[in-house]
Amino acid sequence: MARNQEKAMLLLNRFWAAKKDEGKVKQRRPFLASDCDDLRKAEKWRSQVIREISKKVSQIQNPGLGEFRIRDLNDEINKLLREKRHWEERILELGGPNYDKTGPKMLDHEGKEVPGNRGYKYFGAARDLPGVRDLFQQPPRKTPRKTRGELARKVDADYYGYRDEDDGVIVPLEQEAEKGAIAAAVQRWQELKVEGKLVEDEEGQEEEDIYAVAKIGQFDSDSDEGPEPEESEEAVAQVAIPTQEEIEEMLVRRKKKELLDKYATETLIQQEEEAKTLMGYS
Repeated sequence: MARNQEKAMLLLNRFWAAKKDEGKVKQRRPFLASDCDDLRKAEKWRSQVIREISKKVSQIQNPGLGEFRIRDLNDEINKLLREKRHWEERILELGGPNYDKTGPKMLDHEGKEVPGNRGYKYFGAARDLPGVRDLFQQPPRKTPRKTRGELARKVDADYYGYRDEDDGVIVPLEQEAEKGAIAAAVQRWQELKVEGKLVEDEEGQEEEDIYAVAKIGQFDSDSDEGPEPEESEEAVAQVAIPTQEEIEEMLVRRKKKELLDKYATETLIQQEEEAKTLMGYS
């Protein structure tokens, strides 16, 4: 490649190139597409714009150009794309083909459609510039909530556990657990029977005596309070339970005392006590 460039730079080659273009007048592309009235020339200028776009797109693929150069190239490409669209519209006005329908989509080097925002597109290394990548990151899609009808379609016998025993795994586990529970209950019954905490009901079945009172002098095996007595009797609480009449009389006396403390004076109370003493009331 370097050899070909050196050949082109030779004085003789430059002389022959200048001699070749001596009688020709270079035409500049019109600034406005509407200034061109020839269909063939409009096609020519459109092809020229496409070549310039292709050249600049290949240049912008290099991320080592720097942020400012990459932004300038991307701006130039977008400007050429707008000019290309103007020429296509002019070609259509002059009776040429409609390139909007037949033309290919703008693709990048990976075969994907060039991303953009409101008509402005990013090419090559411009898509990795700061702040540009965030424009193309789509927010995560929210999973739509299922309706009640969709949930009801999945409710079957398995949902209610009617087929849990069909796999042949739960039944053996339940049998082992049942045997362990029965053995623990039997052992508990034997311990209560030995301790004498079981009583027989009217049908002759033994039940645990929930009203049994702990024996006096009964200590834990690990306590240091002293040895257990050889003979001990069950403790029975002797509490006098008042009758209904006694309760009513007590309430009347309390109410009377409260009223006296509230309304009676000391002189009246003293006179009442003297009257009770004279009449023989305690």
